[in-house]
Amino acid sequence: MLKLLTSPRTARTVRGLIGNLIETAADAVRSLAPAEVEPVVEVAPDPAGLYEADEMPATEAIEAAAAEYERAADQARRADRGKRAAKKVLDRLPAGVYGAWRIFRTPSSRQTPDLAEITRIFKAHGLGPVPMKPCAASLKVEAVEVAALAVAA
Repeated sequence: MLKLLTSPRTARTVRGLIGNLIETAADAVRSLAPAEVEPVVEVAPDPAGLYEADEMPATEAIEAAAAEYERAADQARRADRGKRAAKKVLDRLPAGVYGAWRIFRTPSSRQTPDLAEITRIFKAHGLGPVPMKPCAASLKVEAVEVAALAVAA
């Protein structure tokens, strides 16, 4: 009897049943969720140094730049995914020559603040919380339907 419960076939069956149960529960929860709620996108204020009204480039130039930005961003995301996948293998290798490739590591010249140590110093001297500033806003580009713009105007 014990052998029956611990066999690989039984384990697969139990895992399958549990997976189906979890999937059914997730479907039930999703069905209770409100229908198609558009996510709220926080919009940051425009930075300084933007074009003045008389400096604005032509709409065609803006469209071309936006399309190129979107294409390049998509390529960068794909390249990052490929780089991360390759790095999973390469990070675990000891330094050495593997076929036509030499794998080695060099120390980084970049530095970053040690926030744990800074926080400790601030607390030790009663200086309150560590001052922080927000990062720069991210530039986002998305295609819109021209018909939708005409209706909005």
